[in-house]
Amino acid sequence: MPKVILVSQNPLPYPFIGSWTTMYKNYFESDSIAIDTILCEAPKKHFKNVEYCIVPNNLTTKVKRKLNKKQHQAYIQSLISYINPNEKYIIQIIDNFGLVRALYDYFLENKKLRKQLYIQFFYHGYPPFFGNFDSRWFFEFIDEMVLLTQASYIEHKNYYTILPCMFSVLHNGIDASRFHLVSQQQKIQLKQKHGVENKTVFLWCSQDRPKKGLDLILYAWKLLTAKHQNIELWVIGAKRPVELDHVRFFGKIPNVDLPEYYQTSDCYLFPVLNHEGFGMSLIEALHCGNYCIASALGGVPEVLKEGELGVLVSNPHFVEEWVTAIEDYLEQKESYTPKKVDLYTKEKWIEGMNKIINKAVTLID
Repeated sequence: MPKVILVSQNPLPYPFIGSWTTMYKNYFESDSIAIDTILCEAPKKHFKNVEYCIVPNNLTTKVKRKLNKKQHQAYIQSLISYINPNEKYIIQIIDNFGLVRALYDYFLENKKLRKQLYIQFFYHGYPPFFGNFDSRWFFEFIDEMVLLTQASYIEHKNYYTILPCMFSVLHNGIDASRFHLVSQQQKIQLKQKHGVENKTVFLWCSQDRPKKGLDLILYAWKLLTAKHQNIELWVIGAKRPVELDHVRFFGKIPNVDLPEYYQTSDCYLFPVLNHEGFGMSLIEALHCGNYCIASALGGVPEVLKEGELGVLVSNPHFVEEWVTAIEDYLEQKESYTPKKVDLYTKEKWIEGMNKIINKAVTLID
């Protein structure tokens, strides 16, 4: 039976917020684990039901990495030392194209061992990473690429002339026991707690980077508040030294506290200005009953079922379209009934992960 090794550039468990690290945390805390070993730098604590192969990160390895200009050398050496050349392995790599390149270079001179490995690459972006001809070595070297959406696969399929590896799709999944719809009475109590009982609350939650669209929404807000006084925008993840009417900046909020903010708010704004891979905050808001307005870019339309689960802004770089979408919501919000969503849960993600692993086991065994 092949062993499954997850190679992680972050120590797991990872103490900071991250979409894929959170999903793996849910996975390793479940009762349905098909991964045998985590190869990573030493974490502060270990998951109890998985083996670890620790990658050294001491002064010696740091000096070697700098002198040799081989950033991933310690990972390669740890992996090669760990595996038995008489056994077969499934290797999972997440978003680390540099590590794949280092493995490729290593196996150019050690081809025999490569036959014992099945390499799965999990890509949490959306658009193709390499140029058409630059990609040949990568897709010939890995065995399978796992994407977040079918739309991303279509983008890859249409872009690359040669695509010799297999593909799978694994949607992100959240903990629906935390991110869920509350009763109307509970929502009223939450609004009273935060002093917004007579207001319609809009929520934006992300890192404060230009591609996340906060500046666009703040500009739209100036136009909206000239006509609407009973609305408030909550901004989570950004803390700007400005005071704006009807805008409340919360800065960074611990992940454990996020559900309350989604459950208090009425409408979630997802104005990304890039080809988003999936959008964890979008599905968190969706599960909490928010009316969702999102950019029709990247994997977002697929996540919102092409508009069935939310409003898609076709031209998200035009501020007028956001103003129109928000005003449309304000006109009909009294008749809007939040949908209970049974998609994109951690249980479905765990099930999907194990199906992908089981398929690989069949192929390599």
